[in-house]
Amino acid sequence: MAHLTVRFSTFIESVLRVPPLFVLDEIFKSGFTFPFNLWDSNDELSLLANQTVDADTADFGKLFYVSILFPLTKFLISFICCLLTLLIGILNVRELIIVYFYLISVSMLYFSYQRNVAFVSYIVATEAQIRTHDGESDAFYSMGAALIRTVMMQCVIGFLYQYLNPTVLKHRGLSKTVLISFLSPAVLCFLPFPQWILENIPFYTILLPIAISKYIFWSNIPAMTQYIAQGWRFCRNFVMGFGLPALLETEWSKLHIPVVLRLFWIIRLLDHTTTYIMENNLSKNVTDPLAFNETVLLTSYSGDVIVALPAFMQMVKSLMITGCETFIAVLGMTSLISYICQQIGYFFQYILLIEDEDKNFGTVSGILFCILALQTGLTGLEPEKRFVRLCRNFCLLFTALLHIIHSVLNPLLMSLSASHNPALHRHARALIVSGFLIIYPMWLLIYLWRSDSISTWLLAVSAFSLEVIVKMIVSLVIYFLFLLDFYRETFWEELDDYVYYIRSFGNTVEFCFGIFLFFNGAWILFYESGSAIRAMMMCIHAYFNIWCEAKSGWSMFMKRRTAVKKIDKLPDAKASELDDLKDVCSICYQQMKTAKITTCRHYFHAVCLRKWLYLQDYCPICHSILYPQEETKNRQNQEAVVG
Repeated sequence: MAHLTVRFSTFIESVLRVPPLFVLDEIFKSGFTFPFNLWDSNDELSLLANQTVDADTADFGKLFYVSILFPLTKFLISFICCLLTLLIGILNVRELIIVYFYLISVSMLYFSYQRNVAFVSYIVATEAQIRTHDGESDAFYSMGAALIRTVMMQCVIGFLYQYLNPTVLKHRGLSKTVLISFLSPAVLCFLPFPQWILENIPFYTILLPIAISKYIFWSNIPAMTQYIAQGWRFCRNFVMGFGLPALLETEWSKLHIPVVLRLFWIIRLLDHTTTYIMENNLSKNVTDPLAFNETVLLTSYSGDVIVALPAFMQMVKSLMITGCETFIAVLGMTSLISYICQQIGYFFQYILLIEDEDKNFGTVSGILFCILALQTGLTGLEPEKRFVRLCRNFCLLFTALLHIIHSVLNPLLMSLSASHNPALHRHARALIVSGFLIIYPMWLLIYLWRSDSISTWLLAVSAFSLEVIVKMIVSLVIYFLFLLDFYRETFWEELDDYVYYIRSFGNTVEFCFGIFLFFNGAWILFYESGSAIRAMMMCIHAYFNIWCEAKSGWSMFMKRRTAVKKIDKLPDAKASELDDLKDVCSICYQQMKTAKITTCRHYFHAVCLRKWLYLQDYCPICHSILYPQEETKNRQNQEAVVG
């Protein structure tokens, strides 16, 4: 019960933080150009801003205003609105509710004013109709009904306004005055005032609630300033004590950012779905909103038809296009995709019977999708190209998810084979997932190469798919080698060499794919869609996937070659010596058919001693130096170099 209560409170808090995201989404949708002509599209300011001024004919003042001052002013206003919205979004729940109450009360003033204006206009028009036409009884009846509706509505608005502003309720006289202000236009419009007075009655009566709202706002500015200052001091002290990443992680969890983004995108999707159905189906008088008769042709960048989609997919295509048209929408989609990938990871962990393993499927997938969206400029593409690019990003994301699944499966296969686990169902589950990681990428490659023309994106997907196939085959071969070693009666000394060569082959292929992807990305950067984010990701790829892997592989090769040279210098034990010894290898505890003799006269398997020499040059039993002469020689060489 307590767990459900916590989840419910988290959900409510997340819902309260969703509205600021819609404001940010509209700001990003407008490109940080605040629409000044929102209230009047015919005013002089809007007409001047929308004109194209010729530099040869226009004067300097107008040219400066239209080309510099006006866009800069719009950007600054949008930027300030963005900061205020972000500030509201990170407030505590208590302060957030207070802000919402204030905004709702202000919007209620606007709604009350509009309803009073409409009612006064209706009464004025009806009285004019009564003076010039017949049917007075019907007119009086409609006026009475409109009066009752308006009075009831204004009473509700007045009481809600007082409830949302406790300052008004504290003063009984002010409370009654505010209620009268909401109701007075419905009464004063029946008095014999001139028409210009009647038309301005709603404006004059709403001035008192507006003044009260402004007073409440200005009186709370010191408290808001103090709250912001306290938050700034807290963040500064936290960063000084624990660092900026710790602060970001704490606030990320405290504000429930992933849940908020997910709710925002789902609500946004439902809104766009309703709008699409209303515009494309109800206007055509279609009984079934999804019963389309048309088909949609999905085309590539080159104009080739990839597939003819069923008509229902037209709506899905439109929703996916609008679902990533702004940066905030991309973040919301990223959060949802991260959640879906995390559930896919849990599904594979359930199949593999892994409980303690957590590879953060959702986090890695979300970061990858967001990077792909940014480096491909997803929000700035045309609708058709955006949809194609989004589908391609999904394809790349899923191939990357296959690599994450392999990173979970590979240690499980090694554990099952090396520990000789007798649970056959665990082996069967692991082999089923292994087959999926081989068959699905093959099917994907065949489908993509048949349906699409060759491109840099297709080469990248092919490289990712082939890489996961090679890695999976390498893991399976090593898995079966360990199983084969289990059923052998004698010690298999060549097993380590086979495993090393197979893994080296897999690492070499993976390294070659990394170099290929680097050059493929360089081609995209210079000839297709260059961006700073893509260049940065290429640098990261070159360092971690090429340079670090090459350095690690070369280091392992040198260690192995050095160990082999050292082992070859040791004498081999004779069969008679092993028969007289009648002992096992102290490293692997297996019977010795062949062995190497150290300078301290201890016997070990050659392969076991070689693995030991990867780490240190001391005997596993007596800890004496295995190569004192070589150690002394190396020390003398180092002293000579220093000298």
